[in-house]
Amino acid sequence: MTEHIKSGREGYLFDNKALAALIIPLVIEQFLAVLVGMADSIMIASVGEAAVSGVSLVDQLMILLINIFAALATGGAVVAGQYLGQNRKKDACKSATQLVWFITISAIVITAAVYVGKYWILHGVFGKIENDVMGHANIYLLIVSASIPFMAMYNGGAAIFRAMGNSQMSMKISMIMNVINVCGNAFMIYGLRLGTEGVAIPTLISRMVAAVIIIFRLCDKKQTLHIERTWRYRFDWPEVKKILSIGIPNGLENSMFQLGKILVLSLVSTFGTYAIAANAVSNVVASFHVLPGMAMSLAITTVISRCVGAGDYEQVKHYTKKLLILTYMTILATVGMIYFILPQILGAYHLSAKTAETAYRILAFHGVGAIMIWPIAFNLPSVFRAAGDAKMCMLISILSMWIFRIGFSYLLGRYLRMGVFGVWVAMVIDWFFRCIFFVIRYFGGKWKQGAIV
Repeated sequence: MTEHIKSGREGYLFDNKALAALIIPLVIEQFLAVLVGMADSIMIASVGEAAVSGVSLVDQLMILLINIFAALATGGAVVAGQYLGQNRKKDACKSATQLVWFITISAIVITAAVYVGKYWILHGVFGKIENDVMGHANIYLLIVSASIPFMAMYNGGAAIFRAMGNSQMSMKISMIMNVINVCGNAFMIYGLRLGTEGVAIPTLISRMVAAVIIIFRLCDKKQTLHIERTWRYRFDWPEVKKILSIGIPNGLENSMFQLGKILVLSLVSTFGTYAIAANAVSNVVASFHVLPGMAMSLAITTVISRCVGAGDYEQVKHYTKKLLILTYMTILATVGMIYFILPQILGAYHLSAKTAETAYRILAFHGVGAIMIWPIAFNLPSVFRAAGDAKMCMLISILSMWIFRIGFSYLLGRYLRMGVFGVWVAMVIDWFFRCIFFVIRYFGGKWKQGAIV
């Protein structure tokens, strides 16, 4: 909404109040998503290990699809943001309409492909798994796949609201979605004593509700950005091409990142049960370390795309510096708080002494890396994408991941016998080299030539 975007004292697009109104809901939304993920994993565990395994396998596919839709949504947000920066609201709304239609139709096609290729996914992609795990994976895939179009619609709608500076809307709808999901899981698992269905059905319902609400709100012409109220889709290739110029490189980057995680997980599994458990717990806690940074990346897309649209790179420089400093401060505070309660957190998982000691070492190391390196490695690329320089981000990220994260994981973890700790050291080495490449790119200035509208 327009009241969230005001000129600051220096004539800049976003004053401190506007930035706070944008960033705080994003942090809350990210926090809830991570917290609900933890609650879901605890409830699923009560169904049994086979259910946990089956659901987690299918969730790897769902995460991949979410990343693809999030990438397309980012492309739409950048295009709409740059239009708004030029005060071309009609074109911005046109771009928003194209995003919602295109991402929804793409999701329907993907859903059909998932159902047609269900056997291949279960037996080819997942490989040889036990029959009871296969049964749970089959049930979960059948039900949750129906939510793919709604998941895409929500991602597209949330990106549009963030592009206009109204992150409160996506936060409120996310709260509704998460409450439905958690309460539904609790009712169906503990109340109705359902198994995998009790996990899958609330996921489907929550995503349907979120999609309907966000699209309904986007049809309101009082919104700065709104979509056309029509059942007829008029495909506009020039607009879709602009969205894809950001969405495709970002989607490939996210997909390769997910593939890299899977390859690293296969290496971790060779280190023994303690390593798998330590890695799993560390992943959950580490996500809280960088949670403010993930929220800030979304804010950076909104702010920088608007400045680039206005052609004002002095504002881009100003907000890049300001938001990076804010990210460093918030990550420092978050890591500090978690460090003091880390023994209690690890105690809640009832880990063995060896597993707890390994997780503690990993998280202490990750916390230092998050404070010193993470903002440059992951927030600075958001500046480039918002400016239209998505291809170079993709190339740097993919090369760094394959050479440093995966290569050094095997070198340190397996050949130098550092085990699972070596895998996490390799990850921070990857961050370090990303920093070098992205800083060179930033000061080189070529990314300023990438504006797409």
